[in-house]
Amino acid sequence: MAKLTHEEILAYLEEATILELNDLVKAIEEKFDVTAAAPVAVAAVADDSAADAANAEVTVTLTDVGGTKVAVIKAVREITGLGLVDAKGLVDKVPSVIKENVPAAEAEEIKKKLMDAGASVEVK
Repeated sequence: MAKLTHEEILAYLEEATILELNDLVKAIEEKFDVTAAAPVAVAAVADDSAADAANAEVTVTLTDVGGTKVAVIKAVREITGLGLVDAKGLVDKVPSVIKENVPAAEAEEIKKKLMDAGASVEVK
């Protein structure tokens, strides 16, 4: 059996159709008992309290609108999915709860969006 060079393999891959490449991938998976699926990163939790803190549900409260009320209303609409009138109502009634019982990571994203819009936010 003649050994193929890297250049020959690359030349074949450049000229092959998608169906031919798909068949090649399936054949490689079967022959070598592997999968072409992307690996999933798994994070090990060293401390149970850290995992509990990350999974804790918190409430995001708008405490001050700041100088850019329109930007804050737009951010509230994006975060909550409310209409313009309802989002404006929340912003006008400061302090107001924007989201309740959300994971801490999501709460941090919400806080960042609102702070970028010029608002002051409290996460409890």
